[in-house]
Amino acid sequence: MTSQRPIVALSTGDPGGIGPEICLKAALDEDVQGLCRPVLVGDPMVMAAHIEGGGLRCAVDPVSSLADVNGATNHLPLIARDHFSDAPFQMGAITAQNGAASVDTSVTAIQMALTGDVTAVVAAPNTKSSINQAGIDYDGHLSLVARETGQSQEDIFMMLSFGQVNLAHCTLHSSIRRSLELITRKRVVSVIRAVHETLIATGTSAPRIMVSGVNPHASEGGLFGDEEAQIIAPAIADARADGIQLEGPVSADLMLHRDDVDAFIVMLHDQGHIPAKVMARHGAAGVIIGSPIQFASVGHGSALDIAGQGIANPDAMIEAIRWFFGETQLP
Repeated sequence: MTSQRPIVALSTGDPGGIGPEICLKAALDEDVQGLCRPVLVGDPMVMAAHIEGGGLRCAVDPVSSLADVNGATNHLPLIARDHFSDAPFQMGAITAQNGAASVDTSVTAIQMALTGDVTAVVAAPNTKSSINQAGIDYDGHLSLVARETGQSQEDIFMMLSFGQVNLAHCTLHSSIRRSLELITRKRVVSVIRAVHETLIATGTSAPRIMVSGVNPHASEGGLFGDEEAQIIAPAIADARADGIQLEGPVSADLMLHRDDVDAFIVMLHDQGHIPAKVMARHGAAGVIIGSPIQFASVGHGSALDIAGQGIANPDAMIEAIRWFFGETQLP
């Protein structure tokens, strides 16, 4: 029955970017509607602007209660937020109003997940410049989820997922210098455990995990640094003592050739994001692991230059929704 399918909140992200459009397209996808009941979170006027500008054949219906979310239709349920009653909406622009609106949609969806009203949250991209103009401290969805769920940012991590590839990061949005300070034995053990527990929870009974080094060639026996010997290898040994199947530290540039591994862990943002964007282009889901809620975002930006034109690709949004149900379809 329709009412038995879980409800997934789609946070529409930066209203001036492609977020509302890819949320609309994902919510209209037949496979998505077969897996869950998508509900949008955003401003009705913004949604109408994206529907009209993109020539989309749908409408949004504000709902006062999630009990009113019935399922498959081209009349999409919307948790309505009022973001522009006292300020003009600008499509494709970096503005404080757009920044504040994007954070509000994410926070609203996260709170719905914390109260159990929705099973999961999938968030469209935000624009950091707009959020900074609004005076809000923000460096990505990871820190926002940590703040709203009362967790330390040190305890949750981002894992890019596409097809059969799961690629987690020990550090994310920090400078290389700061990232090297953050890579500690404790933190590496924490990300290993978070990945292991996530894979177990999603149906992999005995996960096999590969951990990268931080230096070129994983330091090649100490020739290019000692972080592998002093930090990463001891952390791997600690996690192995808990019965986790691990390999590493290995060179980050060789890892993804392996197809017998359930998840990869890299130390730095670009060690994971560059190969993910090459391999999956616009189709990677950014899943937050170690959090009390199920939250994923897309692995691309808000593309202000094509906003409101109806040409945005919703694949990453759809992939993120599918991920929660074990239905990823990218190669």
